[in-house]
Amino acid sequence: MRRTFRATCLALAAGVMTLMMATTAPAATPSFEDFDRRAREGERLNVVFFGASLTWGANASDPQLTSYRALIGQRLEAAYPKARFKFWDAAIGGTGSQLGVFRLQRDVLARRPDLVFLDFSANDDIYSPNPETLASYESIVRRLIADGRAPVVIAIFPFLWNVAAGNTDGMKRREAHLEIAKAYNVPAGDAVTLAIERVKSKAITLDRMWPVDGVHPCDEGYAVFADAVWAAFQDGLARKLVCAPPEKMLHAPTYMKNARVRVSALTPLPKGWRAGRPNVVSAYFDMLMSRWLDDETIASRFQEIEKAGKKEKAAQEVGRLRLKFSGTMVMLYGESTPASAKFRAWIDGRAVEHKPDKNKPPVDFWDAGQLAKMVKGNTFLATVIAEGLDGGVEHTLEIEPLFQDETDQELRLESLCVAGGEARVTAAP
Repeated sequence: MRRTFRATCLALAAGVMTLMMATTAPAATPSFEDFDRRAREGERLNVVFFGASLTWGANASDPQLTSYRALIGQRLEAAYPKARFKFWDAAIGGTGSQLGVFRLQRDVLARRPDLVFLDFSANDDIYSPNPETLASYESIVRRLIADGRAPVVIAIFPFLWNVAAGNTDGMKRREAHLEIAKAYNVPAGDAVTLAIERVKSKAITLDRMWPVDGVHPCDEGYAVFADAVWAAFQDGLARKLVCAPPEKMLHAPTYMKNARVRVSALTPLPKGWRAGRPNVVSAYFDMLMSRWLDDETIASRFQEIEKAGKKEKAAQEVGRLRLKFSGTMVMLYGESTPASAKFRAWIDGRAVEHKPDKNKPPVDFWDAGQLAKMVKGNTFLATVIAEGLDGGVEHTLEIEPLFQDETDQELRLESLCVAGGEARVTAAP
């Protein structure tokens, strides 16, 4: 009896140890061979599609079925019938890799990805070698591999005019992203060259790919995009690629140290500001900010009061939002609505100027409602306030709403995003 009892206890202990080892073992590595093995064995796998409107599938007849993202998902399910896939859409139309840096943790890494498809080449401007956005893009690739331990497929998508050019001359960002792919052992789906080849061979026409507008293709165009990205995934499998960050970054390490700090957490708030929720309606589903923001801090020109048993709106005093930060770049992230006001940003006591139009003089304000008015509905607010700051000192940032007295306006912010230097944000007295 004693021997039997002891043997049973030892067996149970061994089973518990095995379970603990299995639970604590790394769930994934940035290896395409490992992903292939796990998918064939029928594991639960998270696949994240990170990017902008070309990832969401704007102008697709049904973005959940005919976008490049949906087509890749269907091909994965067909290739791995035993796998239990969870596909995550992490695409906000109209955004680039600078905002992507500050979305990475919440919208991608928090999903514990086993495979990531990465967009942003088009929205970062495929002809531009801008060092700031090359640095932000590379930092995303590096963190996906180093922090997320996930294999990555880079997607390089074109607009109509890129394919109409007939060649890739001058596409400096395309070249830079291909260099990043090579340095990090990441396959790249170059839909630019594939689309050019198919148009030249008359397998497809520009009008069939982009029948509605020159930015977003429709179903036939997304099928070309999917072919390019799927070929890259297959290349990763064939070469048994293990994604790995090089010791030294190709571009500046600015965005490797970053912080996204919710304004509502930096209490007390100034007069006229309150914590609230994002709107649950928007111009487009990929721009529905209740999906992408945890809360909002809202400055309102009017407040609701009760007078003689009735609710009325009365003008209120609205103070400047005042924060301290350390970093070389700073941006605001929130929601743009048709009621959003203009605002002025002050850094270290000086109003920041910028040029919204290169053909006009600089201005010292931003219009938070500009995009919402353009798309006729609620959308995102992502405004880079300054770059190239001294990251070794603490700066003061003040946000001054510029309300018009006669209209019911607002300003909706979720977070202050900083990168470079100490990348730190605190409340200011």
